Amino acid sequence: MDLRTIPNVIDFNVELKQHGFKVFEVDTKRCIARSFDRKSFYKICIITGGNIIQYADRSFEVSGTTLFFGNPLIPYSWENITEQTGYTCYFSEDFFKTQDRSESLQESPLFKIGGTPIFALDVLQTDFISSLFQRMIMEQQTGYAFKQDLIRNYINLIIHEALKMQPSERYTWHKDASSRIAIQFIELLEKQFPIEQLDKPLRLKTAQAYAEKLAIHVNHLNRSVKQVTGKSTTAHITERIVVEAKALLVHTDWSIADIAYALGFDYPTYFNNFFKRMTGTAPKSLRT
Repeated sequence: MDLRTIPNVIDFNVELKQHGFKVFEVDTKRCIARSFDRKSFYKICIITGGNIIQYADRSFEVSGTTLFFGNPLIPYSWENITEQTGYTCYFSEDFFKTQDRSESLQESPLFKIGGTPIFALDVLQTDFISSLFQRMIMEQQTGYAFKQDLIRNYINLIIHEALKMQPSERYTWHKDASSRIAIQFIELLEKQFPIEQLDKPLRLKTAQAYAEKLAIHVNHLNRSVKQVTGKSTTAHITERIVVEAKALLVHTDWSIADIAYALGFDYPTYFNNFFKRMTGTAPKSLRT
């Protein structure tokens, strides 16, 4: 396969969902598609070229080489001003975290709402980070049994390199009340997890409950979250409960009934039906 081209969109999306990650080289002269659904995946890319990037309520104008971190909760778009070259990696939170449930990527300064996801790179930074992407591409094509661990390590290296940098300040800031409310909601949502004790089950389970906690009307909360993130309040809550359910099923010996209770379900059957509706499979299928 020519690494400068993005693979067939359908095959690409299937591979992403199957393996939880995908890395590829980018060249806009040969890129064939960019419109597939990426909302379930985080994105890190290093791109050389001129761009205007719309990220939530901010607009960035960049040139040279840029390192970008995309959050599936936050809508973003690119307007290419010049030809583009570089590398892109997509990955899911489940792929990245494995057994570590202590911190969500949403808590990272690089990915959280209100964070600063765009960095201008110098020549040395460009060479080093590009080499990490190249290694990920090579590992992705091997049959090595632990290649996913290696790719996670490379992603971690890129994240730590970015954390050492100063974020780009070449942007306009239009933070409004909706953005503040969306940030407060996401932060409050993440504070509910992980669930670590059966006697401390999930308390905030509905948009109404979060609105009351934030002392705003639920309609105001729903409008703000939808406007900033592109998803409803209920969708965020539901997706986060599914992530935690998977973690509890895989990494604890709690019974499915206990997990159902811990996640706020009155009866195990309610949890089973919810999990199957959201994932297409029964909770017990994750148990080995």
